Amino acid sequence: MNNKLAHHLLWERLRAGDKDAFFDLYKELYYPLVNFGIRVCADSDTSSEATDLVFTTVWEKHDTLNRVDNVEAYLRTFLKRKLLRILERKRKVSDALLNAGADGEWMEMSYEEFIVKVQSDELVKHQLKNALEKLTFRQKQLIHLKFFEGLSYEQIAEQSNQTIKTAYNTIYDALKILRKEFNA
Repeated sequence: MNNKLAHHLLWERLRAGDKDAFFDLYKELYYPLVNFGIRVCADSDTSSEATDLVFTTVWEKHDTLNRVDNVEAYLRTFLKRKLLRILERKRKVSDALLNAGADGEWMEMSYEEFIVKVQSDELVKHQLKNALEKLTFRQKQLIHLKFFEGLSYEQIAEQSNQTIKTAYNTIYDALKILRKEFNA
């Protein structure tokens, strides 16, 4: 039996609450996922932490999980998102706790400054969410490919079955809309 089918069968048993299936899936995919995470974030501790969180969440939500054809790909996507959230949280905390002083020395922010910084970050996130809602599906798709997946215009054109010029123009128009929303 190939791995994809074996993982699928374990996933289905896990969804039904089978702990043995969960542990078998964990044994099968833990190290491949950690290695994938290391390639994403270049930090083995963060990758291990995120992989643990992925499996913890999977078990906690096993009764509400959807059917999945390719379990490893699904868990890789889940892990990638979890890593991005962890890295963003670490960056925010680091930025908020440490603020460059006038003399170039690092000093701690007061609790009030920390709260203001975190709240302003939340405001920016809310503004971005609202701005993204103004984009068409295609614009969102191409923005994601360009800025979150890091693809070139040639790769985007190939993946979206468009010409390079159309992909470029679509992203350009989307960025104009985003700029306008942030400056409003």
